[in-house]
Amino acid sequence: MRRRLMLAFVGLVLGVLVIAGAGSVILTDNAARTQATQQLATEAKSLTGHTFPLSTLKIMRRLLHLEDARLIRVSAQGLIFGNVPAGLTSADLMPQSLLNGDSVSGQDGSLAFAAAPVTLTPGERARLKLRGQVVVILTRDVSDVGPGWGYFFFAGGVALVIAALVAWLLSRRMSRPLVEARDATARIAAGDLQSRVPQREHDFAESSSLARSINEMAQSLEDARSRERQLLLAVSHDLRTPLTSIRGFAEAITDGAIEDTAQAAGVIIAESRRLERLVGDLLELTKLEANEMSITVRPTDVAEVVSTTAEGFRPLAERSGMQLAIHLPTDTPPLVMIDPDRLAQILANLIENALTFARSSVVVTLSYPDLSTSPGKQVITVQDDGPGIATADLTRVFDRFYQADHGPNRQLGSGLGLAIVAELASAMGATVRAESPVGPQGGARFEVMLDHSAGGSPT
Repeated sequence: MRRRLMLAFVGLVLGVLVIAGAGSVILTDNAARTQATQQLATEAKSLTGHTFPLSTLKIMRRLLHLEDARLIRVSAQGLIFGNVPAGLTSADLMPQSLLNGDSVSGQDGSLAFAAAPVTLTPGERARLKLRGQVVVILTRDVSDVGPGWGYFFFAGGVALVIAALVAWLLSRRMSRPLVEARDATARIAAGDLQSRVPQREHDFAESSSLARSINEMAQSLEDARSRERQLLLAVSHDLRTPLTSIRGFAEAITDGAIEDTAQAAGVIIAESRRLERLVGDLLELTKLEANEMSITVRPTDVAEVVSTTAEGFRPLAERSGMQLAIHLPTDTPPLVMIDPDRLAQILANLIENALTFARSSVVVTLSYPDLSTSPGKQVITVQDDGPGIATADLTRVFDRFYQADHGPNRQLGSGLGLAIVAELASAMGATVRAESPVGPQGGARFEVMLDHSAGGSPT
């Protein structure tokens, strides 16, 4: 590529030099010929512009060193007598114009000439018995009056050397980032995701942009591989624990080592449900990422969804010794364009998470701002009085398999509940955020913000 770029640059410069140089030489040569012809015409008029004997004109010719000056006669019939310069013809000298007293000038090949009739005294004309005209002819060879092709070739050669050097530098500067990008992408395709394209300050903006894009792509692929490894490790760990329990209790029952088989069966059932929950959460996340999750948006009474979903957890809260408080607006809030089933799923995951970490109470609240300024906006809040979330972990609570320290009611879950919350909220145009601490003893608050203008297209 570098060689092709260099040859293209040099070829372009060579073409421009040939066209511009040849044109300049030709124009300069023509201008020099024209100028020489004009000078000869002026000199001829100066010699013949005064009346004097022919002998005086010959003396002036010798004094002025006019080697190319000649005298000829033109008869009254237009015939030319005398030593006419080689290359000139009667047609070039235009005898009739000379007989009329006019001067003649022109070019014949590389020969420039000018002819003018001599003004003689009446006595001189009578002595010579001249019925026509005596004419002075001045000639000059103008074949080398211009700069010549030698100068052009010399200047063109210097320009080509400079152009080749510049082309080499430019082609190297242009091709090096592309070659580096090609090599880096080849290494990335081969599995080396840590490979990067070097970035330099003096590179062209387009090359820097290409390198930056490739490096960002490589970083994204590396992050994705890292997340994939973490996912596999987390899934393997979460699958191994219940499978170990199931296998252990099953073998104990088979060997007759457990007398209370009902208790062992209960453990097996609980661990099986945990496995089922993990597999179900993974499938849901996969569908959300592939945009295959069914989202049916319609006008929804959010207060009804909140009340029904939260009340469904009251028995679990009472068994765990928790207080579950539900606060709804006294007036009827406006409908919101959202999928009620997916909203219930979001709320269920948040309440279940809150009950896991709460010490004594969980509060579910539905509120909305001033309808005159923010029509349709509603906020669902789920707050617990647990130990809270560390500040450094607030940005990770919606990551897959993120699991904080065990709360008082903590049972090992899949670590996917809050990730599903975030994905579902994003799919419906809602937003969710976490806040902690919310009190002197810690606590955590999760807010789901809805807007009646949000939500995807029904599917």
